[in-house]
Amino acid sequence: MSALKVHKGRRAFTLIELLVVIAIIAILIGLLLPAVQKVREAAARMSCSNNLKQFGTAIHNYASANQDKLIPAIAGWTPVSGNNGYPGGTFFWHMLPYIEQDNIPKALSGAGIYYTWGGGGGVNGQTVVVKTLLCPSDSSHNNGTGPNTGWTVTSYSRNFYMFDTAGGYQASAGGHYYTLPKYTIANIPDGTSNTIGIVERYAYMSAYGYSSLWTHHGQDRFHWGYAQWAPVYGQWPDQSGNSLASYAPQIGIKANQAHPYYPNSGHSTTVQVLLMDGSVRGVGANVNGTSWRLAILPDDGQVLPGNW
Repeated sequence: MSALKVHKGRRAFTLIELLVVIAIIAILIGLLLPAVQKVREAAARMSCSNNLKQFGTAIHNYASANQDKLIPAIAGWTPVSGNNGYPGGTFFWHMLPYIEQDNIPKALSGAGIYYTWGGGGGVNGQTVVVKTLLCPSDSSHNNGTGPNTGWTVTSYSRNFYMFDTAGGYQASAGGHYYTLPKYTIANIPDGTSNTIGIVERYAYMSAYGYSSLWTHHGQDRFHWGYAQWAPVYGQWPDQSGNSLASYAPQIGIKANQAHPYYPNSGHSTTVQVLLMDGSVRGVGANVNGTSWRLAILPDDGQVLPGNW
């Protein structure tokens, strides 16, 4: 008589055990998610910092090729197809050859276009978005275009007081102001390490319907980097500088709450800025108005505090 073989079946998980396992997995995911988000934000912040560093290199390379002049320090007027009354080229337009994007102005200028292009006027009819001009943490735009305009936008703006305090008035074409840098890279009174050149700012601020265009001509006097084409409308109503402290960066604010008069960004705890020496610094919520004013003005005659 053969021995009976007894097979013990594997016990299945009970419902309670399954729920416990699911709960543990959910807790682990909850613990890991913030860490993953922090890593992603750190990577985005580093990529944004690299963009700003490229701008710094471009500014210095432009100066080297143009007798120390700063972007957009052009000699006289650049012809514009169909209208010679506008100054040619925006700040970032002149920077393109120095951030390895010279194919864009070459293609457009070959077609007689020197300053304005975007949704309806790109290269060969296509909108051209420059990735370097967009911060990875800035999700306010539609793949590089402004939701309200369809024109290409940027997450960065130049410092008015560094690049736009000289210029003039062009009476033709209805009358327009144009702006140029007052100083060269070699004679900034406060020095390159004490002066901000470029800041972050959301590409689109929905509460104001405001797109930070970089593609339009530089006709206006008052602006914190070119943002909109509305004449005499901008970020610095008090050109004496007395109210500069009121426009310190908005830290950790969402795009739908951001104000176009202020620097702001998609980073949760900082707004990154490019100093004129090519270095990049993160400005946090602890920055005070006095320090910000000193960093913005290139000729206040004072040195920035070490903890600004």
